[in-house]
Amino acid sequence: MPRNFPEIWDARVRQTLESGAVADFLDGVTELPGEVTQMGEENVIHIPTTSFSPDVLINNTTYPIALQDYDDDTVIVKLDKYQTKATPISDDQIIGSSYPIIDAATRAHTNQILVKKYGKALHSIPPTSNTAETPVLALAGDKCTYEDLVDFKRKCDAAQWPLVGRRLVLAPDHYNDMLLDRERFGNVINNINKGEVANLIAGFEIKQYVQPPLYKADGTKAAFGEVPGATDKVASVAFVVNNMAKKTGLTRQYFSDAKTSPTTQANLLNYRHYFIAVPVEKKYIGALISK
Repeated sequence: MPRNFPEIWDARVRQTLESGAVADFLDGVTELPGEVTQMGEENVIHIPTTSFSPDVLINNTTYPIALQDYDDDTVIVKLDKYQTKATPISDDQIIGSSYPIIDAATRAHTNQILVKKYGKALHSIPPTSNTAETPVLALAGDKCTYEDLVDFKRKCDAAQWPLVGRRLVLAPDHYNDMLLDRERFGNVINNINKGEVANLIAGFEIKQYVQPPLYKADGTKAAFGEVPGATDKVASVAFVVNNMAKKTGLTRQYFSDAKTSPTTQANLLNYRHYFIAVPVEKKYIGALISK
């Protein structure tokens, strides 16, 4: 086994996190200013209140609440911590290890971190419930149609959303409904040959993601990770790009050498990663939910 086995794997998983699959609904979202500080097991950043609105985080519905504390000059934002469970890997598996073997073992850890952090990021964006400034609109029928997007645009117009930078992350069901809009073929709404929805519809830049947030029957957002109820509805998420912020913190490897476990002769490997994405202000966010 190479002497630098743990170091090689650590470098490889960092590379995978940086260059692997990325949720494109966060493309163009600004990184929060400030250096990440390690405080015990937490990653935090100190941000001038002129650059960030603490009121939004106080009312944030993704828990634990990101805001830790603030004074007249700064707000302290705590990044979410993502940890994978330790994977046992025997010495028999890693003797003469190569990059393909390394990738196979680390990819599961990397993918789970990505799935969790981007799922929570999307959940943190839409509002708790419908307000004049943060519209939550139910579809008019059983399927998401172009008319629904126009009705939702009217709500955003009334809330005085900027016309530039409007983004709509369609839930898979809603995305598929748009693909089936038979009245608007020819790349106006969809490209039937490629199975793609148009990049821009009704003034919204269109994206999709596989983990849509859920709303309850009373129109309030379900908690992240909550077991879906029978009457819960999936939601497409809308926001203005310039009103979103994100921050990537530290990635850390934990490794236990097989030499310390003579009975199992197995290495243990897992990872910790920090990340957060939140609206800057409690406006220019909304949701389009199934009927």
